[in-house]
Amino acid sequence: MRRYQYHITLAILTLLAFACVFAFLYYIPARASLLYGPPAGHLSISNRIEYSARLLAHGDNLTTPIDPNGVEQRFRVESGESVISIANRLEGLGFISNANAFFDYVVYTGIDLTIQAGDFNLSPAQSIIDIAQALQKFSPGDASLVILSGWRMEEIAASLPTSGLPIDPQAFLAAAQTPPQVLSPFSPPSMEGFFFPDTYTLSRETTVDQLLDAIARNFAVRVTDEMQTAFANRGLTVYEAVILASIVEREAVRKEEASLIASVYLNRLAIGMKLDADPTVQYALGYQSEQNTWWKNPLSLDDLKVNSQFNTYQNTGLPPAPISNPGMEALQAAAFPQTTGYYYFRAACDGSGYHVFAATLEEQIANACP
Repeated sequence: MRRYQYHITLAILTLLAFACVFAFLYYIPARASLLYGPPAGHLSISNRIEYSARLLAHGDNLTTPIDPNGVEQRFRVESGESVISIANRLEGLGFISNANAFFDYVVYTGIDLTIQAGDFNLSPAQSIIDIAQALQKFSPGDASLVILSGWRMEEIAASLPTSGLPIDPQAFLAAAQTPPQVLSPFSPPSMEGFFFPDTYTLSRETTVDQLLDAIARNFAVRVTDEMQTAFANRGLTVYEAVILASIVEREAVRKEEASLIASVYLNRLAIGMKLDADPTVQYALGYQSEQNTWWKNPLSLDDLKVNSQFNTYQNTGLPPAPISNPGMEALQAAAFPQTTGYYYFRAACDGSGYHVFAATLEEQIANACP
């Protein structure tokens, strides 16, 4: 009888354990998504579960104003101010009831990366969610810098005069040679490769150091611990992974091929084979005045012989630094490439931007366009 009771108790405990696991892995994130919208795409699975649970624990704090009869007041977000500081000041000034609830919501939704500096008219009659969303709104006093995936930093500098930021392009390039402190764990010699592609909306009074700090913080948040572990599992430091991703970014015209292209380069690195990557030659050649571009195309056979440490047709291994600033797809491809036996690829003959992949040189030759 006791043994029977023991088995019953064990079965009940097992069911309870499974119920807890189900709650954490499925119910809690699903419930949070239903109530507060989907989580930010850059959050890891563990962070999504954690912040989903936090939001549900806050209950009505997120949706109930602290004072339904509150009057509108001016609130200023300083350039470069941390989200924790903003949350604490909002609570201290009586706009919200719970700084932790505000912080958890903006991190969960990704609003923490899009809060703008400037003056805002807020009211205690607004909920935490309303105030968080209001802090993203564009105002005439803001400037907007768009960084596109695959740009090198000279192209970013060239876009500054039309951004509304009072930053000289040459001063920007000079300052970018000294990365902000937030990037120190990754040990980059400059910020090339770490200008995370995004739209940066900032005060028009933003200095070059404040701009670089905002961009660096965005990169540090986007490259999660999960991704860094994946880089390490492939024998890559974060800096080496960024170099690889910068090449993948320029090669992958179709982003869905990024993980395949990354697999080719990783396979080549594993056997000491040269990468033979055209974008590294383009980077080495620099600005082409006749084409008005930094990325010469097409390349000639003589171009492939250019004497540069960035020329992967002449040197084995990764180039010494990133050749562009990769987006999330390319970084994810470097972290989680497909497992393939491919060592070669070439452009498909239909002009679609896709590539044809091959495991042997013979197959690569056979894939040549007629």
